[in-house]
Amino acid sequence: MVQESRNNPSLRVVPSWHPSSTFLALLAGFLGCAVWMLAIPDHERWLVFPFVLIGFLIGVCLHEFGHAIIAYYCGDTTVREKGYLTLDPLQYTDVVYSIIFPLLIMAIGGIGLPGGAVYINHHLLRRRVDGALVSAGGPLATAAVLAVLMIVLNFMTPTGPYRILYASLAFLALLKVTALVFNLIPCPGLDGWGIIEPFLPAQIRQAGRRFGALGPVILMVALFFVPAVNNLFWDAVDAISTLVGLNTRLASIGFQLFQFWR
Repeated sequence: MVQESRNNPSLRVVPSWHPSSTFLALLAGFLGCAVWMLAIPDHERWLVFPFVLIGFLIGVCLHEFGHAIIAYYCGDTTVREKGYLTLDPLQYTDVVYSIIFPLLIMAIGGIGLPGGAVYINHHLLRRRVDGALVSAGGPLATAAVLAVLMIVLNFMTPTGPYRILYASLAFLALLKVTALVFNLIPCPGLDGWGIIEPFLPAQIRQAGRRFGALGPVILMVALFFVPAVNNLFWDAVDAISTLVGLNTRLASIGFQLFQFWR
């Protein structure tokens, strides 16, 4: 998700291009959970939750990095000083809105949310169209993560010792599909709006900025309580899942395993 630049004292200045130790730790934890599942099958049922959660956080890092790297090459070099190019989740996340709230939505509805934000100085972008490119960077990164997951799934078998790991990866892939569909909706506050905003009349752009904070919340409420909106959303998710070859039945099993409290 892309936000207008503002003073944010919580951002630590890390003028580096190298992946942060936090991101590398997430990768190690993700791979460690996968190995643990295969090495000690008796534990695999309880490893699904941390495995998917860590995978979700890695996806957040890559999504926001996608915004930041394009912003950097489009003229906003301040993203480097803000630490956005380090893949450090501490630079992108807020405990409530980036972890707790998305986790609740994942647990209740099986929907992946963007979960983070980068603050872009749009005045430094060279062209108006660059705003659209920056907004598209996050979904492109999410699509790349989905592609990697599907490649891995295609090399695995959903039976035998890999069945729990396969279902977990399938659920993680489904979260990426839902995140793509949700985030590309042209609603103020989402990347789908940011992609088309530079080409809209000034009055509509201003209205979108005023309602940017409320747009995703209203949309989420509609997804849960308006059947027509819910049906359209999941129809789009099913269409993309079919297109990429994702087994939604096994993804649903992964969702059930993720809900360890049930």
